[in-house]
Amino acid sequence: MWFRRDLRLADNPALHAALEAGFDSIVPVFIHAPHELGAWAPGGAQRVWQHFSLAALDADLEALGSRLVIRHGPTATALDALIEQSGACAVYWNRLYDPNTIARDKQVKRHLEDRDIETVSFNAALLHEPWTVSTRQSTPYKVFTPFWKAIRDEPVRNPLPAPATMPAVWSRIGSEPLSELGLLPDIRWDTGIRETWHPGENGAHARLEAFVADTLSQYGESRERPAQLGTSHLSPHLHFGEIGPRQVVHRVEEWLHEHGDESDRPHANTFLSEIGWREFAHHVLFHFPNTPEEPLDVRFKSFPWAHDDAALKAWQDGRTGIPMVDAGMRELWATGTMHNRLRMTVASFLTKNLRIAWQHGERWFWDTLVDADLANNTLGWQWAAGCGADAAPFFRIFNPARQGERFDADGAYVRRWVPELRDLPNQHIHEPWAAPRKTLDDAGVTLGETYPKPIVDLKASRREALDAFDQIKNS
Repeated sequence: MWFRRDLRLADNPALHAALEAGFDSIVPVFIHAPHELGAWAPGGAQRVWQHFSLAALDADLEALGSRLVIRHGPTATALDALIEQSGACAVYWNRLYDPNTIARDKQVKRHLEDRDIETVSFNAALLHEPWTVSTRQSTPYKVFTPFWKAIRDEPVRNPLPAPATMPAVWSRIGSEPLSELGLLPDIRWDTGIRETWHPGENGAHARLEAFVADTLSQYGESRERPAQLGTSHLSPHLHFGEIGPRQVVHRVEEWLHEHGDESDRPHANTFLSEIGWREFAHHVLFHFPNTPEEPLDVRFKSFPWAHDDAALKAWQDGRTGIPMVDAGMRELWATGTMHNRLRMTVASFLTKNLRIAWQHGERWFWDTLVDADLANNTLGWQWAAGCGADAAPFFRIFNPARQGERFDADGAYVRRWVPELRDLPNQHIHEPWAAPRKTLDDAGVTLGETYPKPIVDLKASRREALDAFDQIKNS
């Protein structure tokens, strides 16, 4: 049983099928082969999560009488060695859909079949695999709303149960220590991630239960408030497969049936549409595999992006002088996550106010987000830049000061992550550059010293971005 990003025991179709097949022995294996994923091997924050998720899976397997075998790649070589040591006649796994993984899995499948080893794969990651959904013209969807309409009422099978027991792994089959994978950083920059998250299947279900109990009934409003715990925080658990989308949908529908009333249905539907957006992201990536590097809208290949290393570094460090942008970027660095409202805000600021190419932001998110899923990350950045599937119109440029006034009216979010501004009154905390000198002095703020001056004028840069788009919009 070849585990990848399906690090769970419940609702794991490949594991379930292997157990149902009645084999005398099942060897659960994780093969560390990041080089096989090319430029999109897991980033730093993902590696931290992966370390603790693998430890949790091993503990869960041991509780059932089994254990996780860890090997270094190349994958085909590692599987060959395990087949020789165990006498295995089949390899089971769950499918993934990013381009490099698809290519690698096809090679592994051919290699194993050439050895007369049975290969069996399943869908554990999505409600609907990308090739099963298409428009009436038999083409891929590029717009979310009709995609979601096409799948939202389709029945979702009940999740599979976790096994009650597992056959033991023979002692002669060795495993490399998890620590030998080198997933944790040598310099402990990951303290905030460790304190914020609880990787593993148990952590995923605890997070889902807390969300259903405390947040789902207000989700439509609470999800827009970054200072609140108003979202599910399930995305990294879903990315690593510690919980599956069928389990999430089933639990939400169960909650509605048992505890909800009609007023709860809109909130549940809004949340379920976010699961749909994740499905859409994988649909787009599968059908347009070049989108992690290339804009879906080919006009943007000639967009006059700026080249400003200092501005990019200020954005990465949360030192732009724009409080909502800086708060979001500092939250990201500290915790490995960022509220979705801030993801849109900081992405708009980078691609439109700074006019820095979206690929720079995509790459930074890839290294710093614990939930940096290639499909979601790509779709999100191309959406923000105006060049992808169902993209926001280019003229939709988020004003980060207005975003703060609307969604962080009391300044709680900015005060948490930009503490040097904590003593500014609410009416000035999102635009300290517009505050009277006395107000700044009273708050102990000296622009350019205790807090940066804005690195760009929001109004002027908006006009410049629109002018730049005018150069390509008819091309």
